[in-house]
Amino acid sequence: MTSTARFHAIDGEAGDLPARLRPADIHAPKMVSQAAGPFDAPADTSEGPSMRDALVTGLLVIYPAVATVAAIVAGLFLASVNGT
Repeated sequence: MTSTARFHAIDGEAGDLPARLRPADIHAPKMVSQAAGPFDAPADTSEGPSMRDALVTGLLVIYPAVATVAAIVAGLFLASVNGT
């Protein structure tokens, strides 16, 4: 029974299709613009990089590099104090 309905939908004309189906060459209606919800990303309205972007870059790139160098220096200092 399901195969009969499937072949009917495939073999029929575009006008014979149920209302929820449409031919592939017809585009879906566009959504109207609306405000972003609580879990949606807001639209990007900024003109370019801001001070916030520079601070985040400093936090994510520069701070780990400085912390790595400080950890290496501290390790070398502790190794020399130990006498090895």
